[in-house]
Amino acid sequence: MRDSKRESNMGQSKDGFYHELLNVLKQDSGKRFYADNGDLLRNKVAECAMNLDNELIKLLLSNERVKNRFFTKVNDLLVFDKMAFVWAINNKAFLKDSYTRFKNKIGFTDENGQFISSKKDVVLSFPYKDCILEGGQTKEDRNRDEIYYNELLAPDDIDRLLAPKVFTNAKKYTKDNVIDITKFDENDNLIIKGNNLLGLSSLLGRFENSIKCVFIDPPYYFIDTKPSDTFCYNSNFKLSTWLVFMKNRLEQTYKLLKKNGVLFITISDEGAHYLKVLADEIFDMENFIADITWEARKSISSDGLMSMNSNHILVYAKDKNTINKNNFRLALNIEDFKYDNNDGKGCYRLEPFDAPNIRKNLEYDIVNPNTGEVFKPPVGRCWRTEKTTYEKYLAEGKIRFGINGNAKPQYKAYYNEVKNAGKGKASSTIFHDIDMQTIIWSELDTNTNATKDLVSLFGSNVFTNPKPEDLLKRIIELSTDENDIVLDYYMGSATTQSVAMKMRRRFIGIEQMDYINTVSIEKLKKVMNGEDSETKIAKAENWTGGGSFVYCELKELNQKFVDKIKVADDKRLNELYKTIINSEFISYKAEINKLKDSEQEFEQLSIDDKKKFLIEVLDKNMLYVNYCDIDDNDFEITEQEKAFTKSFYGDT
Repeated sequence: MRDSKRESNMGQSKDGFYHELLNVLKQDSGKRFYADNGDLLRNKVAECAMNLDNELIKLLLSNERVKNRFFTKVNDLLVFDKMAFVWAINNKAFLKDSYTRFKNKIGFTDENGQFISSKKDVVLSFPYKDCILEGGQTKEDRNRDEIYYNELLAPDDIDRLLAPKVFTNAKKYTKDNVIDITKFDENDNLIIKGNNLLGLSSLLGRFENSIKCVFIDPPYYFIDTKPSDTFCYNSNFKLSTWLVFMKNRLEQTYKLLKKNGVLFITISDEGAHYLKVLADEIFDMENFIADITWEARKSISSDGLMSMNSNHILVYAKDKNTINKNNFRLALNIEDFKYDNNDGKGCYRLEPFDAPNIRKNLEYDIVNPNTGEVFKPPVGRCWRTEKTTYEKYLAEGKIRFGINGNAKPQYKAYYNEVKNAGKGKASSTIFHDIDMQTIIWSELDTNTNATKDLVSLFGSNVFTNPKPEDLLKRIIELSTDENDIVLDYYMGSATTQSVAMKMRRRFIGIEQMDYINTVSIEKLKKVMNGEDSETKIAKAENWTGGGSFVYCELKELNQKFVDKIKVADDKRLNELYKTIINSEFISYKAEINKLKDSEQEFEQLSIDDKKKFLIEVLDKNMLYVNYCDIDDNDFEITEQEKAFTKSFYGDT
């Protein structure tokens, strides 16, 4: 546990101290810390600090103010807080252009052409979400009070932040009951309440390289609302902040996907092309599959110069070479099999018996048994099977020579045979009609229809901008087979999980917000009970109910404070300040003694500034309880929590 008496590092320091520290560094006898143009060589300073360079230590000790800041007296010995010092010199006050800092973190190179991600002195920004934001939020939803908080975390901090977490409140939901559980079975469907980045990190131990399909509907990036939209804590770097926010999650997604797994991301025009460049870096440009245009609404809006009726769906494979293109197809439509001879074989459709290319073993004469006419393959083509197979099909009655028996040969493809041998048509790049599956998905339902479905199920509008079920059905049937795992970590109203259940796929969902219990879980319960059996998807899949899932939560620590801060009024914020500064889970960046002496100054801040400060001062590594602390009595972990968590991580 942290020593609460210890003075930590920089916190919010005044420019005067920064200037004083710079002057101290200029006194280095070797002139190691400044370039000829006067720029501070931050990397060199950090390297010397981490190596406990004697000359640097002497310099820092020579200044009383600097010494008090970075050195702690322990039994008459001075202990150098090198991490605090490194954080200080990397503070944005030392950068001429702070945008460069954000830009570098999303994959750009430094002035020497070195990828920043490969350098140990670089930190990640904004690795967590502390806000109320529904997937697919639009500018019409701006009236809600939602804030993104971001800050810089050092690499070792991030390692601890992303460590596996302890689970609590584990329950199994079935059609008939809900029971507390202490074990997790590998075949269980899974719903996690908690921060989705940390939830993804906790999935890695069990599900790395296991997920077949990931669908996400993340917070959208909007240009026209800058700087007033919901993703605006740091409005000057909003795009970079959003991209890093996405980057951290896509990196985890890549690890979770199977080698032949596929990612689908819905996004609006403003963010789509920035996000594609980012995804190209993480997934590799060669694994990009398509940029699908989905008609998200039918109505025309006159708010802008043009009505934005569509969304992008970016599609990536983890390794496109491993995807079987014969399986990456939409399911066959039984209505296309319109012929039936009433011979017990079922319905069928007619397909050409010739095929592309020229192969000698597929070139032979076919004699029409009705007319005696001899048919050869069309020019530049061959027959679809060898002669012996053709003769077998002919004997089985699978060859037809036109309606009147006097035409070229056709193959009778029976639905009951081909439905299990593969799927139907591939998606085309050109939209022709509703029967042609395309990269322009205009025949699917819209968000409006999805909202109507929720109203029908719940009796009121319980969620903003849900995605329609047939959109998810198409995505799932393209990329998965029965029993494959589908993941959606912006769970929202649980549309993805509902459709996956009806299509007999396994699923994982993550959602941080409290509506997970009032909307998401309730919807899944209704699906299991068969209450939506009259919907289009339920009818198509013959769904009448059933299934099960496990629900659990990341065990909160500092996240409890975050939740309280977000909804607190001014008086309550002042009370929380007193509680938090006496907590043992304060950020190492905060000077505890100064916090205790600054209560009156805190009370003079605006409500928004109070919230930002209190969230910043909390140790982000302690938002949730780490699995490595499961046997630490200070965290009050119950035996049930221990049993389920250990079972989940295979530590039993």
